[in-house]
Amino acid sequence: MSETFDAVFIGAGHNTLACALHLAVRGWRVGLFEQAGVAGGAVKTGDYTLPGFRHDWAAMNLSLFAGSAFFKAHAAELVKHGADFVPVSHPFASAFPDGTWCGVSTDMAATTARIAGHSTQDAATWQTLVAGFGAEAPHLFGLLGSPMKMRALAYFGFKTLRAKGFGGTADMGRFLLQSPRDWLGQTFQSPKVQAMLGAWGMHLDFAPDVAGGALFPYLEGMAAQAFGMALGKGGADTIIRAMVAAIEARGGRVETGATVSRILHTNGKATGIELADGRKIMAEKAVIAGVAPRALPRLTGTASDYDQKLTDFTHAPGTMMIHLALDALPDWAAGPDLHRFAYIHLAPSLDQMARTYQQAQAGLLPDEPILVVGQPTTQDPSRAPDGKHVLWVQVRMAPGTIRGDAAGQITATDWSTAADPFATRALDILERYAPNTRAKIIGQRIVTPAELEADNPNLIGGDQVCGSHHLAQNFLFRPVRGHADGSTPIRNLHLTGAGVWPGAGTGAGPGYLLAQKLAGK
Repeated sequence: MSETFDAVFIGAGHNTLACALHLAVRGWRVGLFEQAGVAGGAVKTGDYTLPGFRHDWAAMNLSLFAGSAFFKAHAAELVKHGADFVPVSHPFASAFPDGTWCGVSTDMAATTARIAGHSTQDAATWQTLVAGFGAEAPHLFGLLGSPMKMRALAYFGFKTLRAKGFGGTADMGRFLLQSPRDWLGQTFQSPKVQAMLGAWGMHLDFAPDVAGGALFPYLEGMAAQAFGMALGKGGADTIIRAMVAAIEARGGRVETGATVSRILHTNGKATGIELADGRKIMAEKAVIAGVAPRALPRLTGTASDYDQKLTDFTHAPGTMMIHLALDALPDWAAGPDLHRFAYIHLAPSLDQMARTYQQAQAGLLPDEPILVVGQPTTQDPSRAPDGKHVLWVQVRMAPGTIRGDAAGQITATDWSTAADPFATRALDILERYAPNTRAKIIGQRIVTPAELEADNPNLIGGDQVCGSHHLAQNFLFRPVRGHADGSTPIRNLHLTGAGVWPGAGTGAGPGYLLAQKLAGK
């Protein structure tokens, strides 16, 4: 016996859930089959240290989701099913080894004053950039939300030319090709202001010297100034639970603990999936795979040129997560004002970021990794018992396969034995910026790149962005030229997830664009 849906999904990450909900709203019967024990992929929350301490497994920042076209289209239904956000007016800051810091808040005067403490010229530049953001945002967000099809791009280019003229359009194109270091060095005088913004490039595999990365420090800085940040109330999984509930309320199914062993297809057309337990699930209209690109050929059993390009898809270096349950917040050497911020970057210079990235790319454990320290309980106390806190520490970068140690201290080359000493290195860095933090730790969970991949096969080598976003693998080329819309050579088979344009982040862009295409908007 087999069961039939209009659309069958492999995986229940936030992109497949978004795609499924949009289709369900338009009358499609959808079935999602997820190998993990819970839906959400990298967007999930749990008591990973002690009972009552709610930690976001990987993704924490939900700003892209809260501001997405998908959420705007389905906000009423998702809110009805429990989606809830905590607005953050102090999104991010960077602390520096000399005890100084700089951060961005929605209070323009406060942000400008902090930047002026490092450079009055940079403060004036910041004001100019913020004043111009309203005019630039429609073009940049328009590009990032546009289907990567020639007709759509031609229309986007026409609109941009009409609005900005040839010179302005050319300047925008040049900006999109710049590295973070190029743009930051040409725009800001203070190395600390450059580092504060440049740290955001590391979130998306754009080390300071990688072409095409200037856009992300700019957008993160401007968006944080204009809109702040959004965290999930009680945890990032608020959006997952709401989407699952909304899909099920419309007659769809989200089944966890269900591993897909292969995609069924005959005469060049996808017809369904087969589960590891032998069940066959048929699809009338579409099979949608929310998998890392290189996983698709293993599921189809095909060996075309397209499949080879998917197999060659390049992944970014990995990350290690350290989840901490604390008796009290860290005592930041730079001062208690840092307690107000959701994210603290410990990434003191562009040079250090570049060195860390190169070391991880070479398979080395970095001698001084970048730390992204999330303080969600400063914004949402419900995530921990009264007076207690959780700390979300993302260690960037970390090689998926260890070939050595840049510091020459860790001899282990497997994550099972390298995890503790590398985590010790990371916590040593945290201790330098926030003395006595170790004494406040009452619970700890280390999640290695290997464990991230074991939990979610899409995070290959611990790559949380499901593939490099460098220019040769972005825009029209994500994941393969001619297939940036998620189409495949097999009819009715579609690929979605962060490996497909517009790529990583919690904005659900790949899933929503695909759903709009399938449903005719």
